[in-house]
Amino acid sequence: MTDASVTTATTSPHHASVVAKEATHFGRLARDWWDPAGSSAMLHRLNPVRLRYLRAAVDRHWDLDDRSFAPLAGKSALDMGCGAGLLAEPLARLGAAVTAVDAAAESIAVARDHAARRGLTIDYRAGGVEAVAGESFDLVASLEVVEHVADARAFVAGLAATVAPGGLLVMSTPNRTWLSRAALVEAAEALGQIPRGTHDWDKFLTPDELGAMIADAGLRVTDVTGLTLGTKGFALGTSTALDYFVTATR
Repeated sequence: MTDASVTTATTSPHHASVVAKEATHFGRLARDWWDPAGSSAMLHRLNPVRLRYLRAAVDRHWDLDDRSFAPLAGKSALDMGCGAGLLAEPLARLGAAVTAVDAAAESIAVARDHAARRGLTIDYRAGGVEAVAGESFDLVASLEVVEHVADARAFVAGLAATVAPGGLLVMSTPNRTWLSRAALVEAAEALGQIPRGTHDWDKFLTPDELGAMIADAGLRVTDVTGLTLGTKGFALGTSTALDYFVTATR
């Protein structure tokens, strides 16, 4: 059995991309992050769809066999804004050497313990995108994160800088529409499906806005796919009105 590793102290360093209020908010939720009926229940419902999109993007980009159990073997992956590891652990199981960063040190502590108990080696770090400055990764994923940072443009530029030549960037975020305001802020938070204070609608980005930031950072957007929510749960689709995924390459 291998051990998970952590490269920081228990407190998050000061990084310009980190909003202290956001880190505190998510840090309070860390303890029951892995409880599918807890405060992160919505993420547990969303995670299979996120993994489906990411796996398809990886297979398409590197022309891999979609039946392979370890398509990321020999590749490095960064999970930026990893929370307690809901995405980082599957990336490790897909064969990647995973580095995972989150602004909430409490989440990193939970992630480290959870991975260790499952024999997964993941380089967990507390902080912002600055924690991986100067490093590069074959796959960079940052899902439902850009809407929580101090400066979205600077954050995207920092992410893009970590994408290795020939590498892949995958992001997701809510769109700034009347639907996202009604569904994610006014309804989901009011009904307790998402913890209150999780979202600031004014910080949501449209696909055009995020795409322009990615292009300005030197990457090329290759796909935009919508995330929809219906009676059967989350699904991929053509509508980006609620939330969406973006894939880009260097």
